[in-house]
Amino acid sequence: MPVATLDAPAVAQRTVADKHLTFVLGNESYGIKVLKIREIIRHTDITAVAQMPAYIKGVINLRGKIIPVVDLRIKFGLAAAEATKRRCIVVVQVTSISGATISAGILVDDVEEVINIAANDIEEPPDFGSQMSTVCILGMAKIKGRVKALLDIDRVVSGDTLPHLAMVATLTSQH
Repeated sequence: MPVATLDAPAVAQRTVADKHLTFVLGNESYGIKVLKIREIIRHTDITAVAQMPAYIKGVINLRGKIIPVVDLRIKFGLAAAEATKRRCIVVVQVTSISGATISAGILVDDVEEVINIAANDIEEPPDFGSQMSTVCILGMAKIKGRVKALLDIDRVVSGDTLPHLAMVATLTSQH
């Protein structure tokens, strides 16, 4: 997988303070800009769709709209988890590199809080070497003595995922 390079405006944009929803996957905490979030719903039955990657769990019907659901645990290489009362789906609006917009659900273990993160509490992601890309991480936030990775949800869900989500949306809207 090629490592993407970022231009100067993208790097500057990484450290802008903003409100974030923080959530848990496994033992780690992450954050997403609140402006990308449409709603948070309880874990519900997900209808599987054939021939999708393992991290695309299927679709849900959200008030008449079909929403594809991505399991971030599997996308990030973590073991699958059992459904619990705390597990939920965060519905986000993502934009692909080409500008296409799609709603998607991301399955997370637990939602923590909405927090305003100051720019001086955000650092650039560490350099893990040329073999690992941090292009999906906007920055690392230091909050209450813990570190939370702030995700660029557009890049997490787009790339290799967005074509599959678009196909799921097309297939399910035809029925």
